[in-house]
Amino acid sequence: MGGHTAGLQLAGLVVAWLGGVVLACLQPAVWPLSWSVACIAAGCLAGLSSGGWAWQGRPARWWWPLAMAGLCSLGLGLSTARAGLVLAEALPPALENQDLLIEGTVADLPRQVPGGLRFLFEVQAAWQAGQPVPVPRRVLLGWYAGRDEIDDAGPPMPVAAAQLRAGERWRLPVRLRQPHGVINPHGFDRELWLFEQGIRATGSVRGASAAAPQRLAPAPAASLDAWRQQARDALLQEVPDARIAGVLAALALGDQAAIDAGDWRLFRDTGVAHLMSISGLHVTMLAWLAAVVIGRLWRRSARAVALCAAPLAARCGGVAVAAAYAAFAGWGVPAQRTVWMLATAAALAQAGLRWPAPLVLLAAAAVVTALDPWALLQPGFWLSFVAVGLLMASGSAALPQRPEEAAADGGPDLMPLPADPPQGAWPRVRAAAVGLWRQACQASSGLLRAQALATLGLAPLTLVIFQQISLVGFVANLLAIPWVTLVVTPLALAGLLLPPLWLLAAAAMQGLAWLLQALQGWPGAVFTVAAAPAWAQAAGLAGGLLLVMRLPWRLRVLGLPLVLPLLWPPQQRPAEGGLEVVAADIGQGTAVLVRTRRHLLVFDTGPSYGTGPAQSDNDAGARVLLPLLQARGERRIDLLVLSHRDSDHVGGAASLMAGLPVAALLSSLEDGHPLLAGPQPQQRCTAGQHWTWDGVQFEVLHPSAESYGLALKSNARSCVLQVVDAAGRSLLLTGDIEAAQEAQLVARLGPRLRSQVLVVPHHGSRTSSTPAWLQAVAPQVAVVQAGYLNRFGHPHPAVLARYTDAGIALVRSDTCGAWTWRDGAMSCERQSSPQFWRRFPPSP
Repeated sequence: MGGHTAGLQLAGLVVAWLGGVVLACLQPAVWPLSWSVACIAAGCLAGLSSGGWAWQGRPARWWWPLAMAGLCSLGLGLSTARAGLVLAEALPPALENQDLLIEGTVADLPRQVPGGLRFLFEVQAAWQAGQPVPVPRRVLLGWYAGRDEIDDAGPPMPVAAAQLRAGERWRLPVRLRQPHGVINPHGFDRELWLFEQGIRATGSVRGASAAAPQRLAPAPAASLDAWRQQARDALLQEVPDARIAGVLAALALGDQAAIDAGDWRLFRDTGVAHLMSISGLHVTMLAWLAAVVIGRLWRRSARAVALCAAPLAARCGGVAVAAAYAAFAGWGVPAQRTVWMLATAAALAQAGLRWPAPLVLLAAAAVVTALDPWALLQPGFWLSFVAVGLLMASGSAALPQRPEEAAADGGPDLMPLPADPPQGAWPRVRAAAVGLWRQACQASSGLLRAQALATLGLAPLTLVIFQQISLVGFVANLLAIPWVTLVVTPLALAGLLLPPLWLLAAAAMQGLAWLLQALQGWPGAVFTVAAAPAWAQAAGLAGGLLLVMRLPWRLRVLGLPLVLPLLWPPQQRPAEGGLEVVAADIGQGTAVLVRTRRHLLVFDTGPSYGTGPAQSDNDAGARVLLPLLQARGERRIDLLVLSHRDSDHVGGAASLMAGLPVAALLSSLEDGHPLLAGPQPQQRCTAGQHWTWDGVQFEVLHPSAESYGLALKSNARSCVLQVVDAAGRSLLLTGDIEAAQEAQLVARLGPRLRSQVLVVPHHGSRTSSTPAWLQAVAPQVAVVQAGYLNRFGHPHPAVLARYTDAGIALVRSDTCGAWTWRDGAMSCERQSSPQFWRRFPPSP
């Protein structure tokens, strides 16, 4: 009983530490350093006091609560202090978008993108106009041909950029900006990713600059980055299929960016994406094999055993091999977490602490969060720890022997002999075959049960994080886990020493890809749900745990009703006659969702962020709108309006139409445009078109039918749509109309233009938003959809002043994030879900 109580006390202490780290991750704004220091001091004082009482033999009820409070305070203080130190290394606002000269080292494998490269650069010195200036140590740069914005397509990559290699020293003319990303409900948080990577500025190399880019020194011969670069170059040259080569580069070198966007979609839809990188499974398997081999070889040498015990050598060797593998693979955050977990388990075993497996898991989580507090913000952390925890909670016999235990025992017994071996050669062979068959059946049964537990138990967590699960994932993982772990990955790694083996790895991967494509084609292969409210998420996670625990079935079935709200979450829709509008944060472009009770209209689809088949998902439709619509539970688009042909308005249309059914298309696109090749009914925008959905009125105000016969710019033919709900609240969507079209509308419609909300024409360009237009529309709120520090200078300062002088409230997507207007109530995503790593904190 005493050991059980001590285990519970230790678990409580670890949970208290984790609770403090969680509190730090949930802070809406960074703490002053003095607050963090006070928490650290309080935690240390509580720890010393509780430790003293425990040493004196006082009852646990005296010191245990104080120790828990101290560890919670310590975790909170240390994590917030680290956050403050990371955020303090910021690019001064005065240096944003200014011409700078920086000198440093290419810190990772450059990633090829349309028209150029993107790479991590470690800065050692920086100057502005010959004067030293402070810039962050780690910056993410793009090097493009003839452009400085990653949001625009460009010509082929410049020759100098093509010669860039990891580990080289360069002097580069650049323009930098503070970390910034689009912020949408349930969308990818780029600012969080940059924060976790320690990247405190992004920017681009300036092609047209007085100072030309200059290579100062090649990568050192012993540089790990140089070795990785050489290995990737050799792999890409050896394997003719670029897509398969990208997967092998991810498995052997951790270069996940080399995987094609279409292949990522295939792996996600079949539930095997976790295998297609340097995952914890690969690192653990390699550590286990290394520990077994080292342990057995060590025992063969009397000198080695005299120098160091074989179990210690096996544990240290296994962890060292895992660390070397993770380092060669780029020392990514998931690989780091796995190394820390293995090191924790090995240290506990070496110390002779025979802790139960759940306590070892908690201790590993504490070590990981002490070294990387922001691991708690990563889905991979929860998926990996919960997967192991589920197997422990279910009492699965499929749990593998810990690597250090296997090594200490000299490795697992593959075929234990019977107590009384039969006489004669044939009976012994037969008995061995029977033993092997039974052991294979037991292993297969254990693996099937483990995979079933992992699939079922992780389904609620996967739905909470990604709002989708692969219904073919069980079958896909049964095939892919052993094939990728035992065949493809070892061959990819062996190819580093013997390059022809990469061809065998490519053939093995090609066969798996064919099977995965077949599974992806099954009807209903992917099940998607809307984002559930917090109570439904908590209930679903509890239900999933109940279903896989080794409990009587009368208790397990209680998990089914708990899971239902997660599978079919309640959805909020406007009432009859009501209106909901979401101006998505998509960078430099326009994309607005208009929702009535039973209908959805999408006005424009945002920009394309690049070109080329390797970037098929690189547009606002795939990266922003589809995840946003999926999280909202939208199953189809009743009407897609494409205001005009400019790429910042229709760049995401192809992905959107491929990802969701579109009932009808309304646009000003010219005949023969590729987006008009779809099967849905199509109409031209023409002034006077009108319809009513669920008590909400829609009317097209521009362009006129006659304008299609005139030689006009695409902006001049933008569709203008006015929406009025049953309460008389109105919205005016304007595309990129300019001053001439504004004047025509004012002359023709006058007071009918009046609208409560105006989406600002042409992103706030100085060619639009004339005083007469503002007077006629008289909006209370004007919404500007424009990219942060975009190269067009939108919105123009003179236009901003015009709106301010007219007393119109301005909302900018680059400072607001996604903007929502529901039955007259407005909110900004950055303000409604503030996080300390994001810029533009909420106003007090």
